[in-house]
Amino acid sequence: MLAKMTSKNQLTLPKALTAQVGATEYFDVEARNGQLVLTPVRIQRGDAVRAKLAELDLNESDIADAITWARRSK
Repeated sequence: MLAKMTSKNQLTLPKALTAQVGATEYFDVEARNGQLVLTPVRIQRGDAVRAKLAELDLNESDIADAITWARRSK
């Protein structure tokens, strides 16, 4: 099957192919040996939160300080 790339670098995947992998909004995309390989990814909200926390490099002390700050009466 063919998929046409638009002038904005967008592809529309044939419905017959996406139906075979199930409902998904996101795909991991990589170039491998001159080919584009798409792998369905099911993102869970918890995963996104954990990834953001890892990116911020927070530790338990940072979290405790934030809770203490939030609970302070004004």
